[in-house]
Amino acid sequence: MKVSMFVTCLSDAVYPRVAEAMVRVLARQGVKLELPPTQTCCGQPAFNSGYWDAARASARTLLEAFEDSDFVISPSGSCTHMIHNYTKLFEHDPVWLPKARQLQQKSYEFSQFLVNVLDVQDIGAVFPHKVTYHPSCHGSRLLGAKNEPLILMEHVKGLELIPLPFAEDCCGFGGTFAVKMADISGAMVTEKVEHVKETAAEVLVGLDMACLMNISGRLRHQGEQIRVMHLAELLEEGVKRA
Repeated sequence: MKVSMFVTCLSDAVYPRVAEAMVRVLARQGVKLELPPTQTCCGQPAFNSGYWDAARASARTLLEAFEDSDFVISPSGSCTHMIHNYTKLFEHDPVWLPKARQLQQKSYEFSQFLVNVLDVQDIGAVFPHKVTYHPSCHGSRLLGAKNEPLILMEHVKGLELIPLPFAEDCCGFGGTFAVKMADISGAMVTEKVEHVKETAAEVLVGLDMACLMNISGRLRHQGEQIRVMHLAELLEEGVKRA
């Protein structure tokens, strides 16, 4: 069985520690991740901006990169859901549409793969901290990764999970939205940060580094010391503590 990592742009270029954490956590479950070197951006920025021809070019490269993989695992719910949009990009293409459907069927966000495919809920982690969780829009609403991260955190010893007020409100990033609508985006992330601070949590965790990067930036700008972590990082650190 060939299990590949779809590393995503942000994890590759800005947060490689997230990809490394995912590799180590899955390795403890007997899964060796391969990293096809030809993979590229999923095409989401172009797709969301209306440049579908450019998005198709990225999609074709990704489809070819993972063609012989049995499973494709990603640390991003947002990028994983973009793969589901490939059937829209190639709905009139008899050559690429079957490949798009195949990749969609075998692609999983990290927490969904652990819980739903490997049937793992408790990885033996210990993390004695107050934690709050931000469910990113694409991952939770579109991809449906809602219960899986919560199940994994509920089984981490010592972790106190504190509900985030208005948790499902967008953080304001939204990719190109943050650039095109900077003032609105800034107001949204400021509101999100206030809710995070209300929890008095030591750690904010999530499934998408784009959202976490946005929230973390606002927290740092305000001088807050709340740690911001991807779920894979939390689980890896927790296993080291065990």
